[in-house]
Amino acid sequence: MMFNNLTNKKIILASKSPRRQELLKGLGLSFKIKTKEINEDFPNSIDNSDVAAFLAKKKAESFALSNDEIIITSDTTVLLTNRILNKPQNTEEALRMLQRLSGKTHEVCTGVCIKSIEKEIIFSEFTSVTFKLLSLDEIEYYIKHFQPYDKAGSYGIQEWIGFIGVEKIEGCYYNVMGLPISKLYQKLLEF
Repeated sequence: MMFNNLTNKKIILASKSPRRQELLKGLGLSFKIKTKEINEDFPNSIDNSDVAAFLAKKKAESFALSNDEIIITSDTTVLLTNRILNKPQNTEEALRMLQRLSGKTHEVCTGVCIKSIEKEIIFSEFTSVTFKLLSLDEIEYYIKHFQPYDKAGSYGIQEWIGFIGVEKIEGCYYNVMGLPISKLYQKLLEF
């Protein structure tokens, strides 16, 4: 398999997300998980469509790497009319976000940074997602049973709300889950 010879470096995925871990595992790579809490503030001067890439780079720079390591970091933002919908802090905020997304198309942007001591690649992937009009009952059911407080925009496309609510998707499905795995594969080959 081509990937066995991809690199002689150890790969680190800097993510607590079980979805990102599952997606990277799907490539047949062996990797270690390392995580670190970082301040996710960003300058007001950067465009909201660049925030995910900025945060992915910021996360990568917080790790001290050895010569034989490559780190992969990422961040996902949900943009509705170029306004970022972060992770909800509580039920009320999750409800408001999902009501705002209901019946509309939004963009999901995942920024990824691949970094070693010698080299760095940063890229973003955008996917358009259109929700049907969601009823209040559907939104409340989803929040109660799936508690989407760790998800940008208050939803996981791979969960119940994605099954019943997503009418259309343009772009990479896995990007909406948190890692544009096909593009990441290509960039790892370039790396």
